[in-house]
Amino acid sequence: MTPDRPNFYSGTYIDRRTEMREQTDWLTSALADPQAQYLLTRDTRQLLHAEPQPRIAFVSSRHAAVAAAEPDRFVLLGWFRERRCLLLTLPPQWPDADLPGGASFQELRPLSPQLDAEEAGLLAYARALSVWRARQRYCGVCGGPTAPARAGHSVVCADRNCAQEYFPRLDPAIIVLVSDGERALLGRQRTWPPGRYSTIAGFVEPGESLEDAVRREVMEETGVQVLGARYDSSQPWPFPASLMVGFQAIGAPDPVRVGGELEDARWFSRAALLAGEVQLPPPHSISRRLIDGWLGARR
Repeated sequence: MTPDRPNFYSGTYIDRRTEMREQTDWLTSALADPQAQYLLTRDTRQLLHAEPQPRIAFVSSRHAAVAAAEPDRFVLLGWFRERRCLLLTLPPQWPDADLPGGASFQELRPLSPQLDAEEAGLLAYARALSVWRARQRYCGVCGGPTAPARAGHSVVCADRNCAQEYFPRLDPAIIVLVSDGERALLGRQRTWPPGRYSTIAGFVEPGESLEDAVRREVMEETGVQVLGARYDSSQPWPFPASLMVGFQAIGAPDPVRVGGELEDARWFSRAALLAGEVQLPPPHSISRRLIDGWLGARR
């Protein structure tokens, strides 16, 4: 993978046109646009066609779900493939009989490897927003209900004496390929498929830099000291709201002491990884990009 190639779920797949969020008639304009397309979601599942391969089942303004929806259920995502695109969150009781033929609500994560990269990015963007909106229905200051603003990209406390505004949040996490020069440090969690190993990862804590988080997480999980780290790339990870910040790091060739959430951690040679002695993360993950980058650097 080349350094300038975007990770899966990222890239210039959409023109966000953030200035449109400030227009009070944004929804009226969208509903009047015959080219507008709507991405439907229910809970954390999104409407997709399954055949011949998974793809988004967009609907138009004429669809019954769009016509019946309350205004606060829409979010302006931007322009996708030069067409206005909105997210519409349906109530749980919306009947499947009113959905397009062959379409059903599906979870994004297991289908990701089969999706077109641009559509996967749009679905990740929409999923992050829908999860955030579902969790921000009440004000964290006074407990009052919130109402959407800025075309669905913020919510405001409905109590005028409070009027606290909230924006979508991200949980930054580091993910790092640690090498001692000839070996890579990989670990596995108990819940993963048998034989799978991956890079070390963890959430950034308050008052901590990304580099500090790299050093702390690697030490906590494996007992290995990080001597230096450099930024590689990042990846949105909307399960539910993470931003994975990837690093390549140099570690001291210390013995591994497993701790934290890992079931096992080991040093692996390039030859072992290239021979397929362990199952690596899926190709669309940033962890695989980090591993492939390390393998390719000295082939």
